[in-house]
Amino acid sequence: MGSPDVVVIGAGAAGIIAAWRSASLGARTLLVEKTPRIGTKIRISGGGKCNITHDGPIEEVLRAFRPNEARFIRPACYRFTNRQIVEMLTSRGLRVYTRPDGCIFPVDQTAKDVVAILEAYLREAGVELCLDCPVRGIEAMDGAISGVRTVDRIGCRRVVLAVGGSSYSASGTTGDGFVWARALGHTVVKVRAALAPIMLPIPGLEQLVGVALRDVRLKARSRGKEIARWDGDLLFTHRGVSGPTVLGLSRAVAEAVEAGPVLLEVDCLPDHSFESVGAEVRSWCETNPRKQISGVLEGRLPRSAASSVLAAAGVEGTTAAAQTPQKQRNRLVETLKGWRLGEVGEVWLEKGEVVAGGVSLDEVDSQTMRSRKCNGLYLCGEVLDIAGPVGGYNLHAAFATGYVAGETAARDALG
Repeated sequence: MGSPDVVVIGAGAAGIIAAWRSASLGARTLLVEKTPRIGTKIRISGGGKCNITHDGPIEEVLRAFRPNEARFIRPACYRFTNRQIVEMLTSRGLRVYTRPDGCIFPVDQTAKDVVAILEAYLREAGVELCLDCPVRGIEAMDGAISGVRTVDRIGCRRVVLAVGGSSYSASGTTGDGFVWARALGHTVVKVRAALAPIMLPIPGLEQLVGVALRDVRLKARSRGKEIARWDGDLLFTHRGVSGPTVLGLSRAVAEAVEAGPVLLEVDCLPDHSFESVGAEVRSWCETNPRKQISGVLEGRLPRSAASSVLAAAGVEGTTAAAQTPQKQRNRLVETLKGWRLGEVGEVWLEKGEVVAGGVSLDEVDSQTMRSRKCNGLYLCGEVLDIAGPVGGYNLHAAFATGYVAGETAARDALG
């Protein structure tokens, strides 16, 4: 293609849309990716099913982000809406549905199909793809972009930095963008895990590995106060816990654990009051006096989780209901409504989906994604200090900021 007008570094969600938008406006666009394929983190999103975006009015979507982050991405989210990305995909044959919680997923296809459609858009727009091509640095002279160094030097005056953060490094996001941004004059806000598993020692964890608790409420406490809660599913892993509830509060936990211990507890029956659970346990025991007390948990919890709850409550599960003292029944109810899993060991950034922290939002123009520190540099996606909750929010923030970055870079390049 000769010397490109725009070079986009990173072929994740933000980079793909940035390159497509740039090329569709007529700019000669080169998309550089250090791994052998595009869209690696899209492929693993939603457990491989791909939570494409979140449904609803843009203002509702924005409310899921912290206020300063919502203010920053608002212009981009209105320029490239959740409806637009869905229409791009469905117009090419993807069938989608919206879950009750607002998450949009493919009906009978997977994240691989989403990436395949996006790749088709790139090729049709004339984007030149350079895969297995690690970038070694971004060159600037007199405060303006002058080129990109890979194995060779690529001369260019417009660079879109879309390399992601430093979560799940196996996907290629190893924090390179933070290094380059600093070198070009940017401030990088401290990076922490955002949507990440949590490591903690749980008594009897070996028997819980792979067990999922459905529709529970996970709470985090620091210094005796609740700092975060999230409703949904929880999964026990070899090192602790994961699943939507854990991802949902991991950012708050990662921040709080720096100041002191953080404890996790589970309300196994969040839709039932303490009093109603107590009444149900009492009624069951009266109706089934000869049955083992463990039977009261059947249908409420998986068997191995029920054993752990009984142990945490100090109740011998084989004791007949009628022989179980009232104090033990009370402790069982207390544990069902507040099962203390233990003290957080670490929020596992390496296995997280996104990070909080990144290039300071004050140093990027939210209307254009232009760097305020280096002419010809545009930033988008996870490299920015943005981290929404679980639910398709982060993918949409990447799509939207990538769209604006690619559009601005192309128009600047074409004059």
